[in-house]
Amino acid sequence: QLQLVESGGDLVQPGGSLRLSCAASGFTWSYYTIGWFRQASGKEREGVSCISVSGSKTYYADSVKGRFTISRDNAKKMVYLQMNSLKPEDTAIYYCAVDRSLLFRCTPGAYDYWGQGTPVTVSS
Repeated sequence: QLQLVESGGDLVQPGGSLRLSCAASGFTWSYYTIGWFRQASGKEREGVSCISVSGSKTYYADSVKGRFTISRDNAKKMVYLQMNSLKPEDTAIYYCAVDRSLLFRCTPGAYDYWGQGTPVTVSS
């Protein structure tokens, strides 16, 4: 059974850092694009960052460019999101997800397996 489990969310002060992790099981991880998405209260889910199978392609939302870094370790079936210089507007539930289409894209509707999410709160 395909399963994605996120971890690493926490309460952090503005300007702080967090590293989110996504662990996968139950499928051939290395075949698919993996993405990080977030959903703030009252807002639609949005693509934060996505990474291709080999890691050679990455996408970042304009709001996180230069602050967030996505990476993956296919041997460990892990994807990470390093988040630096966090802002209150980064507060949201963060989800990792899998796109099994073999295309590289970072829109929520394209992803068909999702984790349960991990909460990130940026507040002083």
